[in-house]
Amino acid sequence: MSCKIKKFAALLGAGLLAVLAASGIGLQDASAQFLDNLFPKETPPARREVPASREVAQYSFAPIVRKAAPAVVNVYVQRRVQTFSSPFASDPFFRQFFGDAFGQPSERIQSSLGSGVIVSADGIVVTNTHVIRGRGETEIRVALADKREFDAKVLTQDDKTDIAILKIENGDHQFPTLELEDSDTLEVGDMVLAIGNPFGVGQTVTSGIVSALARSEIGNSDSQVFIQTDAAINPGNSGGALVDMSGKLVGINTMIFSQSGGSQGIGFAIPSNLVRLYVQGAAEGRKVERPWLGARLETVTRDMAEALGLDRIAGAVVARVSDAGPAARAGLLAGDVVVSVDGFEVGDARAVQYRLTTRGIGSKVKVGVIRHGQPQTVELTLVAAPQPGRDDVRNLAGQHPLDGARVSNVLPGIADELGVDEATGVIVVSVRRSSTAARLGFQPGDVIVEVNQHKIESVSDLDALLGTRQRMWLVAVRRGDKVFNLQVPG
Repeated sequence: MSCKIKKFAALLGAGLLAVLAASGIGLQDASAQFLDNLFPKETPPARREVPASREVAQYSFAPIVRKAAPAVVNVYVQRRVQTFSSPFASDPFFRQFFGDAFGQPSERIQSSLGSGVIVSADGIVVTNTHVIRGRGETEIRVALADKREFDAKVLTQDDKTDIAILKIENGDHQFPTLELEDSDTLEVGDMVLAIGNPFGVGQTVTSGIVSALARSEIGNSDSQVFIQTDAAINPGNSGGALVDMSGKLVGINTMIFSQSGGSQGIGFAIPSNLVRLYVQGAAEGRKVERPWLGARLETVTRDMAEALGLDRIAGAVVARVSDAGPAARAGLLAGDVVVSVDGFEVGDARAVQYRLTTRGIGSKVKVGVIRHGQPQTVELTLVAAPQPGRDDVRNLAGQHPLDGARVSNVLPGIADELGVDEATGVIVVSVRRSSTAARLGFQPGDVIVEVNQHKIESVSDLDALLGTRQRMWLVAVRRGDKVFNLQVPG
């Protein structure tokens, strides 16, 4: 080693010792610290302690259930119905000829049950229409989770959306409630709980995730769009709550897809945003009106998408625009493809109607369309359909094939609602259950175009012809794109 290197090492050593001395670290301590850094010891395991609570010990839905379950009720329905000894005894045609030969009707009690959700402290309850619907005098009783029971009355019910609003009677106006969440905040994969009374065994909670949103293919009405979940839903859950992880109501359980009658992990719930409209309407004593578009929409098919040059099979094609209707005033044209409403994508015609309905009458919405391959936006003001006049709608009764049918002149609002082209004839608006018209197969949306080879132009024409006695009735009915001829003895 040269003299220069020895001198440098001596100076470095002296300097290091000076630094260690200044910092209070001895040579032995410094050596130990150096070895520890070079060969670090294993960190001792953290001390395990008994969990402070059940929630810490395991992930649990119990806090959510404690918050939501008290507002979920059982709905018991009893109906007094009449039965006959013969299946033909209730038919007015047979009774006309045979009188009481079939014997007097007997009365029996028919019971059913479902679930419901209290959404206001004064006792407003949401359930499904199919839970409370039925013939005969109906008594409804609501049982709370704390075992209290009350009578309830129907404030409003809607067959198309399957939403019914009840009011608990003689309550203390201090009922537990569930807050309605904005169902548009849900995403596929979110955790949800279904609470109800399946099979009448008592209140039950099941868990799952949101499997899909905006399901519209499985409903019977163009107003129905559903949240799909794999949380177990069984008979008796209808009208119960679907809640999110904050314990708020995001949907009303309404149906299942099943081949066995039990849950197969495919359940459907009505979104809370649609439920909110009916709750508000019932509280204010008004009927919920669907916006009138003034246009006929058809769901985009594969052939339509290819013909229109669309890159996706989604949306709704404007097939027809009524003169002076809201769609015409907004600038919608036949051939436009509606793809969004207020920024929400719409997959089909039902989704468009749902979005318009939840926006409500009086609102202005931005409708995104594809026109000649280019995106456009139009602003649409939502208004109610024109009300039919006194002579536009009539309930038919008598010894004729349309006994029990409610019919209307072809008006723009009714035609749009029932998906009927504006043409000559008379529209069947509704059909009373077990009536002659129902047994013959008449359906809402059917258009009566001829009776005994007389062309029908209005309700007055139809009523006048049905008032005559006929040995044989020949009725021409247009259903969709087809015309059927129905022949019935007079």
